[in-house]
Amino acid sequence: MTVGFGVLGAVAAWDDSGAAIALKGPRHRAVLARLIVARGRVVPVGHLVDDLWVAPPEGAVAAVRTFVAALRRALEPERAPRTPPRLLITEGPGYALRAGEVDSWRFEQLMTARPAEALSLWRGPAYADFAGEPWAHAERAGLTELRLKTVETLAEQHLGGGRTAEAIAALDAHVTEHPWREEAWRLLALALYRDDRQGDALAVLRRARDQLVTGLGLDPGPGLAALEADILRGAGYLRPENVWASAAADYDRIVAAGARARLDSTVGLLRNLAVTGGGGLEAVRKHRLAAINAAEELGDPELTARVIGSYDVPAIWPRSDDPEQAAQIVAAARRALPGRTGAARARLLATIALESRGGGEAYARECAEQAVTIARGLDDPGLLAFALNGLFMQSCHRCGLAPERDAIGAELVTLAGRHGLTTYEVLGRLIRMQARAALADPVGAAEHAEAADRLAAHHELPLVAVFTGWFRAMRDPSEAACREAAALLDGAGMPGLQDGLLPLALLCLGTTSEGYGPYEPWARPHVLLAEGDTAGARAALHDTPDPPADLLSEALWCLNARAAEALDDRPALERARAALKPAAGQIAGAGSGFLTAGPVDDYL
Repeated sequence: MTVGFGVLGAVAAWDDSGAAIALKGPRHRAVLARLIVARGRVVPVGHLVDDLWVAPPEGAVAAVRTFVAALRRALEPERAPRTPPRLLITEGPGYALRAGEVDSWRFEQLMTARPAEALSLWRGPAYADFAGEPWAHAERAGLTELRLKTVETLAEQHLGGGRTAEAIAALDAHVTEHPWREEAWRLLALALYRDDRQGDALAVLRRARDQLVTGLGLDPGPGLAALEADILRGAGYLRPENVWASAAADYDRIVAAGARARLDSTVGLLRNLAVTGGGGLEAVRKHRLAAINAAEELGDPELTARVIGSYDVPAIWPRSDDPEQAAQIVAAARRALPGRTGAARARLLATIALESRGGGEAYARECAEQAVTIARGLDDPGLLAFALNGLFMQSCHRCGLAPERDAIGAELVTLAGRHGLTTYEVLGRLIRMQARAALADPVGAAEHAEAADRLAAHHELPLVAVFTGWFRAMRDPSEAACREAAALLDGAGMPGLQDGLLPLALLCLGTTSEGYGPYEPWARPHVLLAEGDTAGARAALHDTPDPPADLLSEALWCLNARAAEALDDRPALERARAALKPAAGQIAGAGSGFLTAGPVDDYL
């Protein structure tokens, strides 16, 4: 049974059917809440005693143990006597809660990419029944601040989508309840202005000034002052939908229907569309090959090379979402290569390296290396970042290459930060998050994940949360955490990543299921072993191919090793050992940022 916990409101728990679990008295709920606040860390019994009573009575320690025993019965009613608990465990001097599903943790995962869904998780004030408890204060304050920011993030999304009425309704109530939040006042005034209510927008800014001066003795910050000035002079950026519509109409009127410039402009549009979310990625896949085919039909090799090579969208996952389309793009890039020199050649070579992702082909690696060499000789930071992305995509041709990927990520972070290449800085952070995890540096990996999230929130890059959300689930892996993270992939538009990933992550934790997709050959021996079919498992293991050259190859080799050990298959063990030996000291699968099969040294 999967147990969910709720703290965004009164403290509660529910089973996998959604039915509430009875938690008995307030001190039972206090113990549970205190352990949730600890986020999986051990809370000594003495600390629980001090937190539950101002003046602990005699027998307080025994009382805490009684509360814990009652909670265990409530949370795991089917646990057999004398078997260890799975959720509320005893460790060292105290207790820890191994919770996978907590509504506040889910909220934190969703708040940037899916703020409406994140806000729907709130049932009331955080830890509502423990508002006065000192041990809950910091957690309550932190969650409350995040909720307020999420309200503003959602309002910003409404504004970006032209839904001004929704933004105004949410923000009006928000500033009434929280009058010191300058960003909320700014967004409300902007929404009113875009709703053709310039007078109301200026009135809101005056109201904000009055609240801040009267209540806090502070003048409004530069954001509010600048907005007021921009409204008074009618700055064009305040109505981006009008700017877009006007520019698009003029472009359509002035640029001839068959003009080559339209194809150049199309690629720029697709490049921007690709980073907007799942719908954008799906739309790009529909149009990108059509643009390349149209360029080839015009018989202009330079235009074709430009259309192919200008799509320099950062890529982090070395399995294609559409292998057939990728193969066609590679073929088109190879046709366009003859005669191309300099930056145009480097872009085509980088495209071949990127679209050949996960193939492990020597030609694609050579293309990546040539692209980087050419780019280093030119004063073009964007081109070098694109070429480094291709080199990263070809850095999985054997196990143990996390240090090389970490170096690529570090160069990207430095290069992109120096030249304002935001999407490549995010890519560099994600590459380093993966690589540091593989190199057994969870603290360093977490720092890069947090940096990527900050950039994504500021620059509206919602897909970043998919990768950082899975990484956080991987740090403390459980079936519940994996399933929560898998929900982030719904609608993300990345089938090459999503297909089979959750079942594979669960298999690495020792749980067989179905729906392994492209990972079925490496899962099959384990499924057959779980069914008691030893002969079938042995045959399946013999038929298992070498894993593809991608970020999951070490984990798949480890799964082969597990099956070989269970079957006492010495040749298969030797084969896995030879493949895994270069990854000694690393964490198998963690370089993907999605799952882990444990330390490679355990298998060696």
